[in-house]
Amino acid sequence: MEDAPGAREAFERARAGFEAHRGLGVRERLAALSTMKAVILERRDEIVERVMAEVGKSRTDALIAEIIGTVDWISWLERHAAGLLKPRKVKTPITLLGKKSMLLRRPLGVVLVICPWNYPFHNAITAIAAGVVTGNAVVYKPSEHAPCEGLVEEMLACSEVLRDLVHVVYGDGSMGRALIDEGPDKVFFTGSGATGAKIMSQAGAKLIPVELELGGKDPMIVFADAPLERPVAGALWGAFTNAGQSCSAVERLLVQSPVYERFMERLIEEAGKLVVRPDDKGDADIGRMTAGFQRDKVIAHVEDALARGARLRFGEVPGRDSLVVRPVILDGVTPDMAVWRDETFGPVLPVMPFADEAEAVRLSNDTGYGLCGSVFTADRARALRVTEALEVGGVSINNVNMSEGNPGLPFGGVKKSGFGKLRGPEGLLGFTVSKAVLIDKATSKIEANWYPYTEEKHRRFNRFIDALYTGRRPRLPGIARHGLGLERFSQRPRSRG
Repeated sequence: MEDAPGAREAFERARAGFEAHRGLGVRERLAALSTMKAVILERRDEIVERVMAEVGKSRTDALIAEIIGTVDWISWLERHAAGLLKPRKVKTPITLLGKKSMLLRRPLGVVLVICPWNYPFHNAITAIAAGVVTGNAVVYKPSEHAPCEGLVEEMLACSEVLRDLVHVVYGDGSMGRALIDEGPDKVFFTGSGATGAKIMSQAGAKLIPVELELGGKDPMIVFADAPLERPVAGALWGAFTNAGQSCSAVERLLVQSPVYERFMERLIEEAGKLVVRPDDKGDADIGRMTAGFQRDKVIAHVEDALARGARLRFGEVPGRDSLVVRPVILDGVTPDMAVWRDETFGPVLPVMPFADEAEAVRLSNDTGYGLCGSVFTADRARALRVTEALEVGGVSINNVNMSEGNPGLPFGGVKKSGFGKLRGPEGLLGFTVSKAVLIDKATSKIEANWYPYTEEKHRRFNRFIDALYTGRRPRLPGIARHGLGLERFSQRPRSRG
């Protein structure tokens, strides 16, 4: 593999690739992505090994999140991208009678994608695929904490189109700043809120649009009428998948008071069955954490909670000598504790009881974050009420993290969790700019709203407005009579005064 380019060289290559391939249609771009999908499937064991080595996730975790999620997105694009990106007719109002309207979707140009370390392959390929299929070139920078150097390039090597359009750059935050200085047409960033704020500030000074997918403090609400087994299992997986290093992990568990103690007993019992072991053969549930600084944040949150009166119901305070961090379950937590207030991004699950629906919603929304949430109940009407009330970008009902799992649904948050969407029609179209088109006939006619303006034309416009907008319903004969009269009058030449 040739040496990775610097910031300026990457954009020069990307802009040259954009110009060279801007005539390609959606089907041709999809063909390149389909070829890459086949390579991913063929080499999935190798990809999983690389991700495990750098990130530390369990083998099955890596297979599901990094491979299935990625391939599922490309498959969705194969089915839907062409239809979403084709020119669309738009209804033209009667005030523009005789004209036609349409909406075009065009690529932005060269987009910059900056991804975090927790899902290094999935995040990279899904964003790259969206950028390519919409006609853009892509400059991609992975996190320096899990760059998986060369892996993305090996996937792109299957297609000349992909090699020309996508360019990978490695480095830390200073490289990210240098890339933004090169003037991308849009920045797509996934990562922490602190870094997202810096990117937004730098890009804003250059009027570069940004989309930010930031952290979360996702609530999971369990009502007393929910069958116990499913939410218990869902809470464990939702909180501890990828060692809790997921922006949409369950970071706050709310359980209705009548079943709280029984739920906790079962939760602790099942947590004891989890297998935590790095470098597994597919037989471990949780691997290791990725970075020491993130483990230290977990330690700080747990120690703060215990010092403020929380109870350690399962696990232990992690040590600083290993990245293997076993799950921690806390209760007796209060809203002022860091573990309840701030994103932990590790295998820690704080649990709190609630009395009724109103309190569950209030506690869930009492945060600056708003990424995802989940609701477990046998009452469908209540599930939908609570879903509507939660201040988040996505909700899973009687499931966890699954609104994110459907490639046809947009993923993104509100409040400090960012703005903009990934995946789904909304996310795909975020890689495009819309172009509004109105089509008229090539004639010598003068538009009624063009000059000259006269007192008579003013009166005729008023009569046309009355016919069109007043009364219980539009009266087509009157609209037509006044509209045609206005059109005929507008063709008369202005009389000389």
